[in-house]
Amino acid sequence: MYNKIGMSHMAQYLESLRPAQIRLVAAIAEHGQLQVAASSCKMTQPAASRMLAEIERNLATALFTRSAKGMEPTNAGALLARHATRINHDLTRMAEEFSDLRAGLGGTVRVGAVTGPALGHLVPAIQKLKSTTKGVDISVEVAPSVALVQGLERGDLDFALARLPAHMNQRDFHVEPARDEIVRLLVRDSHPMLAHAPVAIGALNHLPWILQDRGAPIRHAIELAFNDEGMAAPEDITTTSSLLMIIALLKQSDAIAPLSQEVIDLMLHPPVCAEFRVLTLNRFVTVEPFMILRGRGRTLSRAAERLLELTRASIAQFDPPKTV
Repeated sequence: MYNKIGMSHMAQYLESLRPAQIRLVAAIAEHGQLQVAASSCKMTQPAASRMLAEIERNLATALFTRSAKGMEPTNAGALLARHATRINHDLTRMAEEFSDLRAGLGGTVRVGAVTGPALGHLVPAIQKLKSTTKGVDISVEVAPSVALVQGLERGDLDFALARLPAHMNQRDFHVEPARDEIVRLLVRDSHPMLAHAPVAIGALNHLPWILQDRGAPIRHAIELAFNDEGMAAPEDITTTSSLLMIIALLKQSDAIAPLSQEVIDLMLHPPVCAEFRVLTLNRFVTVEPFMILRGRGRTLSRAAERLLELTRASIAQFDPPKTV
């Protein structure tokens, strides 16, 4: 009976935590130093220490331990800090959206995507939203899936077009299947292999390649394509995900850069019209499907919901090429 009463008290106490307490737990977990956390919460260190002690006393457990690295969360502290960070973020967003509403603005949207979907689907969706909703503030993060999913976990992003890493718990997210990405090979317009297209990928093994980091979806797809022909990946590889670096390397060598169809379209079509060509393969190379990801239990603003609808429509309208 005592244990049940104690657990009931803890649950009631957690449900009644004040915003200042929530901010403090999140700040300690973020900074690892009580003095820095107290300063970020605009309170003195003694006041922060008393507040933390009160929380730990009511929960009958330590939330942080002190070590040479600073204050590190216990299992209980990590759990509280994860939720506190999300709640603190929601409170901040509430204040921002309320201010926007009072000022007659369109609201704020924070969205992320891997490169291909960002160009192919977010850009047209943003343009449509901007044409009908004046004053909406849209922030776009283009990054690898791991960074985007971490942003969703922190509450920094409303939704993301990305792939869910294997170590992430799918139950923490709303997952909507989208589509796969088509990979094309970009080369300079005087590349010697253009005269032999379409080519088998095995015929390109001796040439220099520009690839993303190991484990990146496009690099993995290229490695599998070589494996399908009984070959290892090329030995002459420059690793970068910088589009500017890729352009510079391609212009000055016979290197090959596998990129998503959307990036290729941007490079070859007006108004960019860079001096590059697509080196056609005799087969399709595709990347595993990306998804529309949202943090479970999070409510989108009206502007974010509208951008999500427009993004879904763009994905649904995509007409993949019928030939290589």
